[in-house]
Amino acid sequence: MRMDSSDRVALTDLAARYAQAVDRRNTTALAALFTDDVAFVLPPALNGTGAPTEIRGNSVVSSSVVDAVSHLHSTRHIVEQQILDLDGPTTAHGEAYCSAHHIYPRGEGHRDNRIEIRYQDSFEKIDGTWLFSRRELVVDFAEDVPVILLGQ
Repeated sequence: MRMDSSDRVALTDLAARYAQAVDRRNTTALAALFTDDVAFVLPPALNGTGAPTEIRGNSVVSSSVVDAVSHLHSTRHIVEQQILDLDGPTTAHGEAYCSAHHIYPRGEGHRDNRIEIRYQDSFEKIDGTWLFSRRELVVDFAEDVPVILLGQ
């Protein structure tokens, strides 16, 4: 099914708003991007259990995502290319590539735990608004490098 350009723009904007809400630690803005019964899947590489972990429910997912980064000095999530496909008039799926920067203090300086990730997404259009109904996080690789904080 062919995707309308306005739907493509809305879905691209949704991913950017997700990144902004996480970086600003804004659970209210984050919750506005999810369906009530959203599922968020964490990979074994990030949850320490050896198996994927699924978190369900709008408020639980929103709080969990913000809590996961709240101990960091700052984060920067950069949305790169997205592949988006329409499944029906109110459902779609896609994959978003992202660079996730996690700045934390170490000794007298700071480091960036930079993780290259992909989100495998499912979307639902409710009352004319596209929302995430499922986000599955896939970790491709990571590196940890020193950084200099400017303007501090």
